[in-house]
Amino acid sequence: MKVRKIKIGIKDLKTALDDFVKTGEAIERREKVKVEKGVYFTSLEAFRKALTSKRLELLRLIKKKRPKSLQELARIAKRDIKNVADDVKYLEQIGLVERQESKREVKPLVNYDLIDLQIAV
Repeated sequence: MKVRKIKIGIKDLKTALDDFVKTGEAIERREKVKVEKGVYFTSLEAFRKALTSKRLELLRLIKKKRPKSLQELARIAKRDIKNVADDVKYLEQIGLVERQESKREVKPLVNYDLIDLQIAV
């Protein structure tokens, strides 16, 4: 079985802006630019606030149980539906959850097996 990873990195604001400028300059020179996929935070504290233990539990439940709706996920997690919906929405915004919408339900999806955390020193 092939392990699919999602990369999470910690970059301070200056490093992120420097990378942005370098990419823009490379595009101006018509060079090929390597597409870097992942989710980046400005500090380890920001990462910790984003990926709380309850949100990490939701990611694991979505991956393992494959709930067909947010209501089912809330029931499995034994949490209030509003809080689960808010957490799933946030996880979607930062790129850790995808949604598959039907007429009546929203099915959360986690399409990776591993979170690879990288911290620049």
